[in-house]
Amino acid sequence: MAKNLVIVESPAKAKTIEKFLGEDYTVRSCFGHIRDLADGELSVDVTKNFQPKYIIPEDKKKVVSELKKLAKDAEMIWLATDEDREGEAISWHLRETLDLDSKKIKRIVFHEITKPAILRAIEHPRDIDENLVNAQQARRILDRLVGFELSPILWKKIQPALSAGRVQSVAVRLVVERERVIIGHQYKSAYKITATFYPVDAAGKKSDAILNAELPQRFDTAGDAEKFLAQCVGASYSIADIEVKPAQKSPSAPFTTSTLQQEASRKLGYSVTRTMVVAQKLYEAGHITYMRTDSVNLSELAIEEIKNQVIANYGQKYSNPRQYTTKSASAQEAHEAISRGRAIETLYPLHRNKL
Repeated sequence: MAKNLVIVESPAKAKTIEKFLGEDYTVRSCFGHIRDLADGELSVDVTKNFQPKYIIPEDKKKVVSELKKLAKDAEMIWLATDEDREGEAISWHLRETLDLDSKKIKRIVFHEITKPAILRAIEHPRDIDENLVNAQQARRILDRLVGFELSPILWKKIQPALSAGRVQSVAVRLVVERERVIIGHQYKSAYKITATFYPVDAAGKKSDAILNAELPQRFDTAGDAEKFLAQCVGASYSIADIEVKPAQKSPSAPFTTSTLQQEASRKLGYSVTRTMVVAQKLYEAGHITYMRTDSVNLSELAIEEIKNQVIANYGQKYSNPRQYTTKSASAQEAHEAISRGRAIETLYPLHRNKL
């Protein structure tokens, strides 16, 4: 029996990581959450400081039993679930459910499934982040309180099978309010005039060049626009000035979850669900970093590796490393951005193979 037990969320991820760590490590998957609030009841004691009532679902009892046996025989248990609220909560549930000794557990996180990343994580373990755990529990409890209490009212007052939710109900309210604004908007038509000019030289010879121009003025009625056009019949036009301005185009920021989904939809026609399924496979295979993030930051190691690749393939003059920063104050995820090039380069062959 291996001295070390590493518990991850995904079984596909487990196989890859076990190859990196060697025979002293056994890597097993917990298949996501091993505990949750009981179905069919509130499962939150509102009289005791909103204490949640967790149960082990039937389909997870075998997994829990196997993990308990492995944990009992291991000298050290490494909790390697994802580094977000859900992942942190899964590690906490594993500690509580498997009744693990705090001296025998270490929490590790990594943003990509590569051997260097896994080994760095082993070298830099930490404790379970109780703040993240509490944040996840608060979210889960609020989901249950709002949905369990309000959904029956919808069934009674509107129609059966409707549901209410902590985020869902607020989002519906925002959509309804926006739709009312759209319906109440007073439309006003305006007419614009555009023209195509064919320049001629001093000898009157027409050039092949085409100049498109738009009148900056707008007309309230079609009659006003037609009157202006009538005045232009037979007129001569000249170019008074040509102004050339320098332009600079900056590269796009690295992918976040939402921008990856947008690009996959725009270029590949993928749905959000399909994009995330493919991204999950890419992550588990070590091709991209973790795909659930709203940060555009990249690690120093990633920037250095990208820099070296650019220099090796294109030369020093094309290397201009930059560090992007997340502007949104509401960004919550601790993960770095998704590597843009590696993601798209792998998505395209997957698209062609119709996976």
